[in-house]
Amino acid sequence: MKSRTYDRAHKYLAGIIRFLFRVHVHGAENEPDESEGPYILVSNHISNPDPVLLCASTGKQQPMFMGKKELFKIPVLRSVIKAFGAFPVDRNGADAGVVRKTIKMLEDGMCIGMFPQGHRRKGIEPRQTEVKNGVAMIAVRTKATVLPCFIKTKKYRIVPFRRVDIFIGKPIKFEELEYDESAKGEYSRIAGMIFDRMCSLGESEVER
Repeated sequence: MKSRTYDRAHKYLAGIIRFLFRVHVHGAENEPDESEGPYILVSNHISNPDPVLLCASTGKQQPMFMGKKELFKIPVLRSVIKAFGAFPVDRNGADAGVVRKTIKMLEDGMCIGMFPQGHRRKGIEPRQTEVKNGVAMIAVRTKATVLPCFIKTKKYRIVPFRRVDIFIGKPIKFEELEYDESAKGEYSRIAGMIFDRMCSLGESEVER
């Protein structure tokens, strides 16, 4: 589900953003279209512009990212991230409220962007970081498809005009998660599975 504002912003800004960050997209054909229902986009997180780069690299649907409310106080960045559908989250607020909002958005047909690492991990190889269980919990409760993506760049630092490779993997259907309601630690197991699939994308060799 895409808004008209997002469509216009994507039409005029996506190409400019890809040019400025020398973005090369791999696997664009893997993104589900609207007829396949909403998805949860998951990716590693290395910089504030990550949501914008991911939105500029997809196009069939509109992934909406949670952003800490402080980002919406930065004039230029606020305009860009709002145009790309980001919504503010108070990190000091109740986590339950954020979860309910996210689930409701997916149930209403909207796509959501999430970072399993929770916070930015600039300059750190993703496999060396902690994985949060939030993505698994929301995927299980909504039965939404998960779209693994990976942002790859030199030393995991985003710099304008330094090449960025965005990998879009094959969608993970709910059935593939093999969720067992009676088993312990399922959210942790599923989060790890999704994270592994995501990280594997970044280990692909690309021509430069």
